[in-house]
Amino acid sequence: MYDPIILGEKIKHIVCKNNFRKYYRFRSARFYGGIATADCVGCNLSCIYCWSNKPKNSPSNSGEFYSPKQVFNKLIHIAKKKKYSLIRVSGNEPTIAKEHLLELLELVDKTDFQFILETNGILIGNDPNYAYEISKYNSIHVRISLKGCTPSHFSQLTGARSEAFDLQINALQNLVRSHVSCHVSIIKDFAKKDYLNELLNKLYKISPDLAHSLEFERLILYPHVKAELVRHGFQI
Repeated sequence: MYDPIILGEKIKHIVCKNNFRKYYRFRSARFYGGIATADCVGCNLSCIYCWSNKPKNSPSNSGEFYSPKQVFNKLIHIAKKKKYSLIRVSGNEPTIAKEHLLELLELVDKTDFQFILETNGILIGNDPNYAYEISKYNSIHVRISLKGCTPSHFSQLTGARSEAFDLQINALQNLVRSHVSCHVSIIKDFAKKDYLNELLNKLYKISPDLAHSLEFERLILYPHVKAELVRHGFQI
């Protein structure tokens, strides 16, 4: 089993160059009622149900490097064209490129757009100062995508050390403590009742709002996702 912190450092050296970060796509998306999206390259997890195929598995051969200003300009162009009020970085793990992300947030904060940070939260959970730095920006809302309901469940779905699940929970604690707007999402297909009740109790202890606002995602069975799930013994 791998350590997501160590893997994140390894991936960072591939997808970050000074303050430039690799992205493979800029697009409009229907989520949140319409949002301009920049899809980044590289993740510190390897979830068996991940829809990001080559950009996650082959970061060296995916995407191109962009500065925060270039990413900002592309997102704003899409948002204005589509009359969206929301922008985001998605696709893989945005927090790997910390300096790049913070500079992008600084640019967004000078506009009327809201930024949705979609993350697994592990790096925010590992570094309490990360949440504090994010809290300086008024335009941000953080969506933590939990990979399972318990440490063992997390390890089963990601192949990572089970202890890393606690970093996802720590991220929520750090964000709430720093007064950063946030909520939690989880794949409903994997949220068995007993596991889910255990998770809800944890969330409630951090903040009742986190438990009440839990978002259930739907598993999308792209061909490569289905093949990976079958390979790991999941019945589809």
